[in-house]
Amino acid sequence: MLWLLLSPFAPRAQTQDLVILKNLKRVDIPFEFSNNFIVVKVIFNDIFPLNFIIDTGAEHSILTKREIADLLQINFSRRFPIMGADMKTELYAYLATGIRLKINNLYFNNYSMLVLEDDYFRFDEFSGVDIPGIIGDDMLRRSVVKINSEKKVITFTDPSVFKEPGDKFVEIPVQLKRNKLYVFSNIFLQNNTVLPVKLLLDTGAGISLMLHSDTHPQIVVPANVVKSNLGMGIGGAIEGVVGRLPAFELYEGMTLHGVVTNYQDIKHVTDTSYLNGRHGIIGNRILSRFNLIINYYKNKVYLQPNKLNKRQFNYDRSGLTIVCSGINLNTFTVLDVVAGSPADHAGIKTGDEIRKINGFPAKVHSLEEITNKMQGRIGKK
Repeated sequence: MLWLLLSPFAPRAQTQDLVILKNLKRVDIPFEFSNNFIVVKVIFNDIFPLNFIIDTGAEHSILTKREIADLLQINFSRRFPIMGADMKTELYAYLATGIRLKINNLYFNNYSMLVLEDDYFRFDEFSGVDIPGIIGDDMLRRSVVKINSEKKVITFTDPSVFKEPGDKFVEIPVQLKRNKLYVFSNIFLQNNTVLPVKLLLDTGAGISLMLHSDTHPQIVVPANVVKSNLGMGIGGAIEGVVGRLPAFELYEGMTLHGVVTNYQDIKHVTDTSYLNGRHGIIGNRILSRFNLIINYYKNKVYLQPNKLNKRQFNYDRSGLTIVCSGINLNTFTVLDVVAGSPADHAGIKTGDEIRKINGFPAKVHSLEEITNKMQGRIGKK
């Protein structure tokens, strides 16, 4: 989950030189799913091929590894305070100018983006893929964006030639605020109460659903939950608990049952204005079940269920938080163990290194493969 909270002096949207090569009106860009992140290949300053995450929940595009900017001698014009994942710790980023980015046939010339002073996200450790950047709404809003999760293709279309999608797509009500999109849905609570909620549409969140448990009197943490790290934000892990929501009505006629839901308490936040009255976040584990079209110019969002929509909502039952390191990101270490979990009962401790899984060397697996193995049925060893 990618959070960036800027000071009031954050750079405003600037005019960028977007060039669509070959005079195309539409550009298809293949992507990969990595731990539920949408990852695309970007050529940075005509030299480096880098992995960037497509993140509709980020207002600005970000380079997380400053050493890349230093190596290319990129100029920094200003230094900005940013808020950490705990929403209390102040960290810093720089505004870098004159950057060139090429994504397939999209070319951004003289682009400006933020560069983190330190790699606060540590994507490589938590995703198993070297990801030094985020493509945020400042870049996405220049086109009509279609994300086809089934075919793993993201399409950028010139708004002047975009045509409304056919009957297979459903237009859902949204609000656009500071270039971020908010959807209006319904959650079904344990007592069969239906509660309307406002949710940030966030492809940069590798979760299904997050609810801020103190934004409404009826949004309370259910009885059966487990403590968990909900994701990574600037400055560290975001802590909370995980349970199941009886049902989630994304839009009329589309209800998802047994949704794995994260609950986070934000009552300690003194300035909640940046939340824009939202009750939570809808992440990529739900959004990937639909073909998604975002028309920033007309404030419209369209959804079409795809074949992934029938998947069950699984979660890691082990109680382990695992990170990876090393040149090939295949050294696996236990970052945290939930008290009372199967991993805790097995005697696994924070700092332990995982050497073998089911008798096979752990190094033959990716972090995502190991995480998937921890989502087996109850009773599986």
